[in-house]
Amino acid sequence: MRPIKISVVIPLLNEEESLRELASRLEQVLTGLAPDAYQVLFIDDGSTDASYRVLQELNAQNPRLQALRFRRNYGKSAALAVGFARAEGEIVITMDADLQDDPQELPALCAKLEEGFDLVSGWKKKRYDPWHKTMPSKLFNAVTSRMSGIRLHDFNCGLKAYRREVVKALTIYGDMHRYIPALAHWEGFRVTEIPVQHHPRKFGVSKFGAKRFITGFLDLLTVLFTTKYIKRPLHLFGTIGALLLLIGMGIESTLTVEWFLGMTYFSNRPLVLLGILLIIVGVQLISMGLLGELLVKNSSAGTAQYLIREQTPELS
Repeated sequence: MRPIKISVVIPLLNEEESLRELASRLEQVLTGLAPDAYQVLFIDDGSTDASYRVLQELNAQNPRLQALRFRRNYGKSAALAVGFARAEGEIVITMDADLQDDPQELPALCAKLEEGFDLVSGWKKKRYDPWHKTMPSKLFNAVTSRMSGIRLHDFNCGLKAYRREVVKALTIYGDMHRYIPALAHWEGFRVTEIPVQHHPRKFGVSKFGAKRFITGFLDLLTVLFTTKYIKRPLHLFGTIGALLLLIGMGIESTLTVEWFLGMTYFSNRPLVLLGILLIIVGVQLISMGLLGELLVKNSSAGTAQYLIREQTPELS
């Protein structure tokens, strides 16, 4: 059997109606891209319909269409993590199973990788979703782009292409699949995006509700703290603490000058207590940052792991 060139990882939940059409369209595209050198990994995230039975039928017709089923619903990040671990291809592509992602976009994603990028994310420039999904999504993407430092229009698009080393280097859990481009960017991989075709949902209903946007911002804070600031906690706590400390000291200094000039009394100014509170909290946050720096230094001495992009043959 020829080495696998392209692996397609597809997480799914209750998508029995779309699977046959999706598999047919994927086979047509992949046969042109990598004849006899592809695999499609369907990760059934605890479906309660006949999705897995359909996947078994597809596998019997084409062994390159492979599937596994979780005992219960673990979430999209878990499905992607398992798919990434089992992917054998030099290029790994992810997409959703609801037919809103178009398999015809695969050649364009692979071509963009050939330009030297490590991860190419799809951008659903024209979306066929209701406003109550698109508007929060735009806000979510704008905030994520700003806080992560990587300028993308659509972090949450399921259609992405990766070089093999990217999916093997990243640790995905919880709901971290939304921030894969940011995680890859912080690890030094080259990330970009291209516009992709987005189709209206043909079968079933969306599996995601408004709750994911609330939890999404909490996950963003988790990602920032456990990646960008994991080795420099003082930069996070110290910045916030210093800001609060300066504001508190400014308030107290202003009130002290007013009291000295006889313009006010401390007894009737609740602002005095606010200033004291800001100073105390600021000092505590700076102290937490310093303690965090001590812990990082002691725990990482001699154990730091760094990803290497390339090296000369003598060091291999």
